[in-house]
Amino acid sequence: MKILVTGGAGYIGSHVVKQLGDYTKHEIVVLDNLVTGFRESILYGRFVEADLSDWDFVADFMKKEQFDAIIHFAASLIVPESVVNPLKYYLNNTANTANLIKCAVESGVKKFIFSSTAATYGEPDKKYIPINEECPTVPINPYGMSKLMSENILKDASYAHKGFKYVILRYFNVAGADVGGRIGQSTKDATHLIKVAAEAATGKRDKILVFGTDYDTPDGSCIRDYIHVDDLASAHLLALDYLDDNDSDIFNCGYSRGYSVLEVLNTMKKVTGVNFKVEITGRRAGDPAELVADNKKIVSKLKFNPKYNDLELICKTAYEWEKRLEAK
Repeated sequence: MKILVTGGAGYIGSHVVKQLGDYTKHEIVVLDNLVTGFRESILYGRFVEADLSDWDFVADFMKKEQFDAIIHFAASLIVPESVVNPLKYYLNNTANTANLIKCAVESGVKKFIFSSTAATYGEPDKKYIPINEECPTVPINPYGMSKLMSENILKDASYAHKGFKYVILRYFNVAGADVGGRIGQSTKDATHLIKVAAEAATGKRDKILVFGTDYDTPDGSCIRDYIHVDDLASAHLLALDYLDDNDSDIFNCGYSRGYSVLEVLNTMKKVTGVNFKVEITGRRAGDPAELVADNKKIVSKLKFNPKYNDLELICKTAYEWEKRLEAK
């Protein structure tokens, strides 16, 4: 197949491109504006520097290239930022995705893999945890809503155009780095907990802020399901193959195991041997208390078989990558 990977210079996108190059013979084209991505993270394929907000370019490009499949990552993804700047998220995540889907349909794309999020579930009632794909989707922040709106656009487009199929992958908390050490999360001013903890362990930050210890959880800090980025990347390859003989579908991407913020920080300290400073502060807007995936569906239907379901390994690969960045 000829595959377009939007946002392929970013953290998750670059790991998917790496696996496409390592394990398939597909033709890969990466489109990224490099605002948050890194050219050196793209290990395979042809690179096109462009922005999805340039709708005329996207239409011409899609018509000219004639892709068989799209794996769509390009998006804004910081929850607190979405609360204070919602229009950025609706324009970048929803409007640009709608246009990309339109161009995909018009140019004959058959498969669309969409990078979505557990934030579409909002603040689930405890009876829904671990969260399966039938859990009500009631986002509590513009980031989650922007992704849910894109999901609905994708569903409606697929219903109207029978040859156009999709897989929506709802990520839980993605962390770690390529176990081979070639790429990792290089994002500047990152907000992801394990990335931030790795920065603290290497001395790039003087402390870690814990946003609230008054949640209804065993130790009061938020609980999340952390999935290694290499396992998540493998789900995208499985999704591409799944659409050969199956209808469109939605899958949660996680391990069905939650860890609290404090547990993660203690694990990072254990792995690195660094007792970095931790400071408790108030809650952030838009943070649910607990998000843990029920992954039975992706395991049974996509034959998802994670290799790196180990919090210590996730922390170790994140830390090792952070040390490599420090040495550059």
